[in-house]
Amino acid sequence: MKTSLTSPKKKQVLIIGAGAAGTAAAYSLSKMDDKFDVQVWEAAPQAGGVATSEKIDGPGDLVINDGVQGGCPTYRNTLNLMSEFGLSGSPVHMKISFGKGPTAWTNYTRTQLVKTLAPEIKRFGRTLRIINKLEFFFLFIPISKVLKWFGHSEEFCNQMVFPLTALFFGTGNQTPHVSAAIMARVFLDDDLRLFDYDPECLLSQSPEMFAFPRLHDMYATIIRQLNVQFFPNRAVASVTRREGKVVVVDEKGKGMTFDEVIFTCNAETVLKVLHEPSCLERRALGSVRYYNDVTITHEDEEYMERHYELHKDIDQYFIRTDPSDPSKLEMSFNLSNYQPGLKSVKAEDGDSHQRNIYQTIFLDDATKDIWTKDEIDPSKIRLVRWWRQFSHTWRHFAFSMPFMRYLQGKGHVWYAGSYTLINTHEVAIVSGFAAANRLGAPYPFPDDQLASDQFDQYLLLVHGRARHRGCNCATLKSFLLAPLWAILTGLALFIHFIMRCMGKDV
Repeated sequence: MKTSLTSPKKKQVLIIGAGAAGTAAAYSLSKMDDKFDVQVWEAAPQAGGVATSEKIDGPGDLVINDGVQGGCPTYRNTLNLMSEFGLSGSPVHMKISFGKGPTAWTNYTRTQLVKTLAPEIKRFGRTLRIINKLEFFFLFIPISKVLKWFGHSEEFCNQMVFPLTALFFGTGNQTPHVSAAIMARVFLDDDLRLFDYDPECLLSQSPEMFAFPRLHDMYATIIRQLNVQFFPNRAVASVTRREGKVVVVDEKGKGMTFDEVIFTCNAETVLKVLHEPSCLERRALGSVRYYNDVTITHEDEEYMERHYELHKDIDQYFIRTDPSDPSKLEMSFNLSNYQPGLKSVKAEDGDSHQRNIYQTIFLDDATKDIWTKDEIDPSKIRLVRWWRQFSHTWRHFAFSMPFMRYLQGKGHVWYAGSYTLINTHEVAIVSGFAAANRLGAPYPFPDDQLASDQFDQYLLLVHGRARHRGCNCATLKSFLLAPLWAILTGLALFIHFIMRCMGKDV
């Protein structure tokens, strides 16, 4: 009697979005091409998502990285992924100029503001430690309220704490509403912190960062070498879960059926295309708040001198508070001090010199009446880019993040992206690895302890799972955390209900 051996049918997987999360998921799944057939649909003409490269007019034929600049050495998953394709970042030392005139301070000098606020800076360390010890409670309390409870002045909050938090997490003009627990992690979390808390200066270090190589080339290189089918310029129109499968139709009306779908686009797009989302999906994804920001890339040094303490040959970051509303921020960069490719260009006379390419970010168009973008000389503007940015206020950690684990895999749909936890490039990469892992792809960097720890922590928080099932500490922790997490989500729903009854914004 003859027996026929047939290989198991491969799972058909679609990844919607080719940003950091989508590329990471595609990388993991492509390493198991005997089990998965993977397609990646991207609405833009290239991979990379918000991480793009743009040509800048003028001498030197310059190309800037836009949207994402770099990261810190603890971005081990990002760096390992880059290394797999022969890519590496360029080391830079982070130097920041906060404020202007009497409100000026930096992370490498001791200014008058630092001397004036010295007692509060010293007391701030105690505040951080209390928040960190009671993190579960402070997760739901905005930073502005907590700092007031602990007796910190508006000047200290507006001129030092809020700008610093906005810088690290891209929280923009929603910074006063950011969870106090996240602010504490700026200094105390081994995986997130860039600076050690200095009880005399608050910041006194210029830590080493890395700048990305040209992002367009970086993501093109990675996606091109993966054993997946990549479809740029292919936006999704609808996603329907039907009889254990997922039917996806693109904007041209062409439909395909998949076994699994990983959403790595933003939460707004998910709700727009997902047919009949559940109540929980509407609650969690709808609670991710997005704001319209605009980035102006320019070479107007007079504008920069007017609004910032401009150390143009030193600083990468500049942050100022609005004089009329100190809770509002404006952020700028000197890309020439961050991106090594901009350091020196040849002018028409043949001499080399540095073009200082600045980017100024104007946050939340609902507050555009205080924007100063019209003061930038139009003849010196090189690029204008509008973008949607999510802000993880305390509401994000109360009404969105706690529910993410209960969405994963429902109807063969998975969710990845930085909005599932914290807005960093590293979290986006890890989230893609986690979605792929849940489908059966092994975690790709188990020999890197820090990278593995970051992955395991994300998998536990956002998927409620341990990487290794069985009798081990991680699995035990996941079981112990499950009822506590259920209480957390129940509490979040109760708070949401009370706030709605009171007519407050949720």
